[in-house]
Amino acid sequence: MTGFGKAEACIPGKKIHVEIKSLNSKSLDLSTRIAPLFRDKEMEIRQYIAKELERGKIDFSLWVERDMTATSTPINAEAVAAYSAQIRTISQAQGIPLDGEGLWSILVRLPDTLSASVVEEVSEEDWQTVRQAVCEAVAHLIDFRRQEGEALSQKFAKNLDRIEELMHAIEPFEQGRVERIRQRLTDRLAELKGVDYDKGRLEQELIFYIEKLDINEEKQRLANHLNYFRQTMMEGKGQGKKLGFIAQEMGREINTTGSKSNQAEMQNIVVMMKDELEQIKEQVLNVM
Repeated sequence: MTGFGKAEACIPGKKIHVEIKSLNSKSLDLSTRIAPLFRDKEMEIRQYIAKELERGKIDFSLWVERDMTATSTPINAEAVAAYSAQIRTISQAQGIPLDGEGLWSILVRLPDTLSASVVEEVSEEDWQTVRQAVCEAVAHLIDFRRQEGEALSQKFAKNLDRIEELMHAIEPFEQGRVERIRQRLTDRLAELKGVDYDKGRLEQELIFYIEKLDINEEKQRLANHLNYFRQTMMEGKGQGKKLGFIAQEMGREINTTGSKSNQAEMQNIVVMMKDELEQIKEQVLNVM
């Protein structure tokens, strides 16, 4: 979901800079900084970004760099004429000599003589040029996201394969567990000399105890979740939340397996499975 894009465009007397960046977010959180010249296009820009990017904390900037070689400070001719007439009238009335150079030095320091109320407007042709730059910046960000997605897909595949490998690694310890439990209980009962017990009842209790520790259902559900995660990754964009839910279900099965593991070797394997799953949960936040 993270990414960055930038683009530039040139219109008469101006150079337009466009930058957009995106971070992780559960929904679309869009903030814009747009030059006043294009403020009336903000809604159009927002709608386009929301349509193309869908999710993420997005910062969009559009600013204008003016071409100083083509731009000069405008002179307010009306203000200059009015000031000049007043100064000449006062000069004659007061008998103050005034030459042309002195008059000009006074005029340029008076308010509003070097600024005119010019309202800038953007032609449709210029706006299309700027809009193309906006589209180009967004396209670069999408390409950035796509590259990140491909890298995440490879990372997820390795994590899933590792969890599946660890799940199978539990089986040898699981198979020998029943016999060890039976032997341990028998040895303890043998230590109680002079105490008779019903061996049939012992077998029943042992079976009940073993059933409580059985993890075949957890392994089957975990295998299904692993396959479903792989399938969902191949379904295209917009699957980030769904992958997060699947990862939560995988965590439940791994935790249950850990709670039923009464051997150090099995618990060590469960810890390694949890480590792989945590890596998936951290990175799945980056997925659309």
